Amino acid sequence: MTATAAGTAPSLGRGVRALRAVAIASCLPYITLKILWIAGDRTGVPDGSTLLDHRARMAVANGVSVVLDATVVVLALLLTQPWGRRVPAWLLVLPMWVAAGLLAPIMTGYPLQLAASVGEGSRPAPSNSEPFLDAWVFGVVYGGFILQGLSLGALFVRYARRRWGRLRRGRVGDPPATIATRTAVTAGSLLALLPAVMHLLWAAGATTGLSADRVESRSTDFYLVEGVNGLFAVVAVVGTLLLAFRFGRGAGLSPRWPLAAAWVGSGTLGCWGGFLFLVTALPGEQDQRAAGLMVLTYAVSMVAGLLLFSGVVSVLRRRAV
Repeated sequence: MTATAAGTAPSLGRGVRALRAVAIASCLPYITLKILWIAGDRTGVPDGSTLLDHRARMAVANGVSVVLDATVVVLALLLTQPWGRRVPAWLLVLPMWVAAGLLAPIMTGYPLQLAASVGEGSRPAPSNSEPFLDAWVFGVVYGGFILQGLSLGALFVRYARRRWGRLRRGRVGDPPATIATRTAVTAGSLLALLPAVMHLLWAAGATTGLSADRVESRSTDFYLVEGVNGLFAVVAVVGTLLLAFRFGRGAGLSPRWPLAAAWVGSGTLGCWGGFLFLVTALPGEQDQRAAGLMVLTYAVSMVAGLLLFSGVVSVLRRRAV
């Protein structure tokens, strides 16, 4: 894109307009379904679904989901409009971190579930022994999430290059991170060991810490999701440590890939950890004693993700100065 005179907004290319349109359009099916469910409609919800057991709780959860997905629309506009360059950095960075953390595991895990279902000769289904949602809902919703992640990610990379392009220049560890940053990253990395180990153990078939109903309802989908979560925990730790410390030859690396790994990985730890912590900590029909370690794992994941993210932000601030 060529520079324009002061006060004149640069025109958007067809590719950028197309990405924005995809990001916005991919939100509509999910938002529509959620609004229908809040209104009491049962489109896509079969008889006997566990979603029908707690209507008030699900109405609140669906309302929050609508707000979160509507935020994608706002972000798509912010990333492509002239006024978006004047938005305070934190007002963009925080929701983009949340979006990256929530969407990345879906973008990775759902294609793997589809591939596994083809190999098994069956469709991908939620890891639940009770009816949950009609099969087509998963394709529509998760397909929309993948499109959101791809289009919004591409728009954010374009935006970040124009506004903060200087931050990705140079080498990792330059300038050196502060003691406070290294302390936060070290603490976050140590805490991340628990969710990383537990997710990988669950992916390998271990039942330690799982509630009884979760053990009974395990499927290929469950193992794949746990493996993906464990992988992102490892990616978060490796990426953030590379940004905050100098490790021999690693000190000569460009900060681009460690930054991407730390950004997405910490978002997955923090955001999915927080979401799953809230879900499992709520009183319900599950055996709370058996799920105690599971709740602890998600809580520690949330704290670890926030600590690692604080390290990433601190490193970027140092590089900006």
